[in-house]
Amino acid sequence: MRRFAQVDVFTDTALRGNALAVVLDGDGLSDAQMAAFANWTQLSETTFVLPPTDAQADYRVRIFTPTVELPFAGHPTLGTCHSWLAAGGRPRAAGHVIQQCGIGLVRIRRETDDRGARLAFAAPPRRRSGPLDEATVERIARFLQVPRSAIVAHQHCDNGPGWKAVMLASADEVLALEPRLASEPDLEIGVVGPVAGKVGVVGAHGGDTGPMFEVRAFFPAPGGTLAEDPVTGSLNAALAQWLIGEGLAPPNYVAAQGTALGRAGRVYVRRDSGDVWIGGHSVTCIEGTLAL
Repeated sequence: MRRFAQVDVFTDTALRGNALAVVLDGDGLSDAQMAAFANWTQLSETTFVLPPTDAQADYRVRIFTPTVELPFAGHPTLGTCHSWLAAGGRPRAAGHVIQQCGIGLVRIRRETDDRGARLAFAAPPRRRSGPLDEATVERIARFLQVPRSAIVAHQHCDNGPGWKAVMLASADEVLALEPRLASEPDLEIGVVGPVAGKVGVVGAHGGDTGPMFEVRAFFPAPGGTLAEDPVTGSLNAALAQWLIGEGLAPPNYVAAQGTALGRAGRVYVRRDSGDVWIGGHSVTCIEGTLAL
């Protein structure tokens, strides 16, 4: 029997964030067993905690969607670390946890706010950045069913998952989207829009007074279609590097995601000493053992 947890990430209220399955004793499982279990859960990601092979790391994690293995993903990083700590994991260095995954080592730190303790990871470097080509932008506009002129900025945001990000003029426009989910099965698309009336307040108060951006994410799903992800750490990490780097967002802000799905995800972004940190709360919903 193996220890197992299911957690809700980027929320302090159960069932309002993005669910993650965590197998805390993944050692000895084959690739096929991991892939089969991730397919069975049908969650956006399932993770398997393993002993590290890098002496600097506290643990190693493998991250699976129902169809593929990912080198990195954000909500699995925070949710796995939350579960590892709750199960008695002790980091080698005080204040930081070092996670080993497909892209290498990822630093995770503990933070607190008026909603309690949360974790944050240092955003990994983007594998690809820069503007999208015009043909891709037009393709995304058709997928989103908006005119090309509605996309006011765009960028490659590839940090493992190959996100292609576009910005609309407002959060209301982002929430009003009705994308053609079956039209572009191979794209990974992120959409971001500023929340009207809150930019000055969030910027002036370090992003602690409410969401500054509304984010939506669409990714390939089984059946040759796209699905919407409730809350996406990897996308928000790359978005933050893009938006802060180009002066489209202040160094500290809060992003909302999942609103269109009835969720209330909150992603806390903070640039600190050159790093961009992506933070969020996690709630354990299920604990037990797994026969696998």
